[in-house]
Amino acid sequence: MSASTPIVERGTRASRVGLLLAALLLLAAIAAPWWAERSSQRLFTEFLYTLALAQMWNLLAGYGGLLSVGQQGFVGLGGYCLVVLGLQAGLNPFFIVPLAGVVAALVAIPAAAVLFRLRGAYFAVGTWVVAEVLRLLVANTASVGGGSGTSITRTVSGIPAWWRESTTLWLALTLGAGATLAVYFLLRSRYGLALTAVRDSEPAAESLGISVARVKWFAYLASAAGCGMAGALIFITKLRIAPEAAFSMDWTATMFFVVIIGGIGTIEGPIVGTLIFFLLREFLSDYGSGYLIVLGTVAVAFMLWLPRGVWGLLASRFDLHFFPVQRRLRNQALKEEK
Repeated sequence: MSASTPIVERGTRASRVGLLLAALLLLAAIAAPWWAERSSQRLFTEFLYTLALAQMWNLLAGYGGLLSVGQQGFVGLGGYCLVVLGLQAGLNPFFIVPLAGVVAALVAIPAAAVLFRLRGAYFAVGTWVVAEVLRLLVANTASVGGGSGTSITRTVSGIPAWWRESTTLWLALTLGAGATLAVYFLLRSRYGLALTAVRDSEPAAESLGISVARVKWFAYLASAAGCGMAGALIFITKLRIAPEAAFSMDWTATMFFVVIIGGIGTIEGPIVGTLIFFLLREFLSDYGSGYLIVLGTVAVAFMLWLPRGVWGLLASRFDLHFFPVQRRLRNQALKEEK
């Protein structure tokens, strides 16, 4: 006779293959300063911090249901930490990156206290207002360069060029891979289940004993910290900062575009979306403002006809899950002898 018993799987064959590929890519990226050209390293650095930003926005909107259009406020705040802590306090710029995350999270606390009194579109508008308030405060502060901004070259002037480029790449790799893995392990935990429960229905989550306020606070502060660290890293690569660039809506627009076309509410989505974004930018960069029109058209088309994004389509059609956050039941046949 034969019987079957359900087996709980925490991973899939695709996830194991993905883990192997990720490990190989990670090793190649770590060794990139020894084999890649400097321009390629800069492009890879930009790819990684864009991925980190997208994962943070996806955590907030895709898994937490908190639609923010003001994450550029924390990107700019992280960038200006370089000015205050680097130019004025004399700290090493690479040590400032994690500190920028702490500063962004601290600033997010009073912001969240106000924003969480709002719902839906009012919350989204409120996040934009917070970002604008931060921009205006910085633009009217002469000690950090005011509205015209300031050069931050002096913060890295004592670091050899090879070490500066390499360390920036390694930090970006840590941030991009770290953001992806942090979201993955969070979603496999009880806290991740609580987060998605709050997204789906706050009253139902409360009836199960979930502290809705605590979960939303955690998601907002974690996203702010990630954006703050990415902001500091971004302006280490640019070496000049101004309020209009640091607090530009373009940062949030990029996060939105990447997550929407890749697949909102999936960990793989931001990875795929970032890749598509860079490919489109490369092919359309010669068309000037037409490039932005195409990106906007693509985003609208995806929202109308492919709301689950590219990865959502692939996952449903081929049952692909490189980062499975749900346990799966599989029946295994057992043979019994009389």
